[in-house]
Amino acid sequence: MKLYLVPTPIGNLDDITLRAIKVLQNVDAVLAEDTRNSGVLLKHLGITKPLYAHHAHNEHHGTAGVVKLLKEGKTLALVSDAGTPAISDPGFLLVRECLKQGIEVECLPGATAFVPALVNSGLPADRFTFEGFLPHKKGRQTRLKNLVEEERTIIFYESPHRLLKTLEQLGEYLGSERQACVSRELTKLFEENRRGTLAELLLHYQLNPNTIKGEIVIIVAGRD
Repeated sequence: MKLYLVPTPIGNLDDITLRAIKVLQNVDAVLAEDTRNSGVLLKHLGITKPLYAHHAHNEHHGTAGVVKLLKEGKTLALVSDAGTPAISDPGFLLVRECLKQGIEVECLPGATAFVPALVNSGLPADRFTFEGFLPHKKGRQTRLKNLVEEERTIIFYESPHRLLKTLEQLGEYLGSERQACVSRELTKLFEENRRGTLAELLLHYQLNPNTIKGEIVIIVAGRD
């Protein structure tokens, strides 16, 4: 009876760890954010396991069923589409409930997008705050206002179709001359880490909208 949280590659499949492979080989089943994506990874690794969907749309009502399987003696692995489960992905609710029920939980170290983006940015990495995805509408301005006086390096996740809006709003609230870095397609063939002020980055992507592709991490310097 145990739940493993298994990080999966964020792009380059070679980034899977030997320990992650061993765990996936030995669990009874795999809980996946998207069974199709995880099925491709397992096939690549030569692993055949039952796959069950566990994602943002079913985790609230599906957690009880997963806990039931674990209490029956099953050993399960939770994976997201890419990176470490529960980091801007499903996982927190299940982990919390397992701990409440006395079920052992173990998280393996491994890939997560914000660490290489932060280190690559050239901005201070000794103290930072991870904000994940900003709210799309309700609460977005409040969150940005709360970050105006933040002195630590700030990390955001963003999707391609909201990058321009987010860079514009970050410049509006934090100052357009604030140093930042936009990282996209991390570990993939066309990885890019573009550095500059928020104004410079906004202008670049306004002039080159065709390059706004893939998952994006934005790193912003804290207030001086």
